[in-house]
Amino acid sequence: MTSVGSTKHPYSPSNQGDNFYKNLQLVEQVKAIATEKNITPSQLALAWLLAQGEDIVPIPGTKRRTYLEENAAATQFMTHIPQIGVKFPTNSKKLKWV
Repeated sequence: MTSVGSTKHPYSPSNQGDNFYKNLQLVEQVKAIATEKNITPSQLALAWLLAQGEDIVPIPGTKRRTYLEENAAATQFMTHIPQIGVKFPTNSKKLKWV
């Protein structure tokens, strides 16, 4: 997201009113966790998805080779997700440290 109001789905309920700003807060939390672990937010998200089980297969899109390499590097971090101590709860909009 490059600016407030810039989104692919501006009319989605998750991007309306207070939800939009709550989502921005979540983005900042993900960025902070990733920075602390010296990885990108994308790598954190992909590693977390990969660590959820073999029945979860993320399919990230990319236009550049550097992003493809960055995405592939996320597999190095998936075994560290429990050690990173990040839990993305399914019933809450807050990231929690475990």
